[in-house]
Amino acid sequence: GTNRIISSIRTSKAIPFRMAPLIFVSTVITHLFGGSAGREGAALQIGGSIGSSIGKVLKLDEKDIHIITMCGMSGVFSALFGTPITATIFSMEVISVGVLYYVAFIPCLVSAYISLHFAEHFGIKPEAFSIRHIPKADIETIIRVVILSVLCAGVSMAFCFIINKTTKLYKRYLSNPYLRAAVGGMVVVLLTVLVQTHDYNGAGMDVIAKALGGEARYEAFLLKILFTVISISAGFKGGEIVPSFFIGSTFGCIFGQLIGLPAEFTASLGMVGVFCGVTNCPIASLLIGFELFGYQNAYYLLIVTAISYMLSG
Repeated sequence: GTNRIISSIRTSKAIPFRMAPLIFVSTVITHLFGGSAGREGAALQIGGSIGSSIGKVLKLDEKDIHIITMCGMSGVFSALFGTPITATIFSMEVISVGVLYYVAFIPCLVSAYISLHFAEHFGIKPEAFSIRHIPKADIETIIRVVILSVLCAGVSMAFCFIINKTTKLYKRYLSNPYLRAAVGGMVVVLLTVLVQTHDYNGAGMDVIAKALGGEARYEAFLLKILFTVISISAGFKGGEIVPSFFIGSTFGCIFGQLIGLPAEFTASLGMVGVFCGVTNCPIASLLIGFELFGYQNAYYLLIVTAISYMLSG
């Protein structure tokens, strides 16, 4: 998983090349059959595996293998999301909380932009959203944004805590990983039948788009947490970042409706705030906000990322 990639950059632990095809196949299976997971975990794992393997073929030293592993992570992340600036910084920032690996800056930047243009050549469009209504930066609005930021930190903490606890419970009572996957899959199927919608299966990008348009169900973020926790804890692959986008955007949308701020505006802030709380990457979170939504609400994005990072631990 992603932790193995991160550990390989911190230490001399090797990454097998077989990780790339196995993660690719398992992530496709997860999405195809309705597992609630993202794509970025697969991106980091596939990119890291390819980068590390290329480093071994070129007989690079340990330091340069770490750098080329990060290049692979940036490349696949950029190709998937169309956010090369975020992809460059995220790979440098996610390795250690509070530490940036500046030596990888130029290599990761080159990798991210080459991957972006390669993806565009094959018709993969970058993600981008337009926020039409951005309120004036008065004290009342700022206070509401601060409250949203605090709540985003709380939601992200709850999400991470529940995933960790559920993973331990799965392993305690279902030691066989295949049995865990079977039980988790059956629970996802039953939940899907109960809620009578496929909104919470897969990545949920269509629901994110609706939330950023000002439309979300009140229970959406809670149900996405439930579906994602069951899927990922059971061993299905894909990652938690796109689900954090879903959770944050729907939660922010509902928050805006309740307090009288434009729902698409608070959805964008909620999306970035929960992403920041889950990843502990404030700079990458700020940058992905700029790349996805533009710079018009940069002031508010800065507030959200700062507070969510500080409070989420």
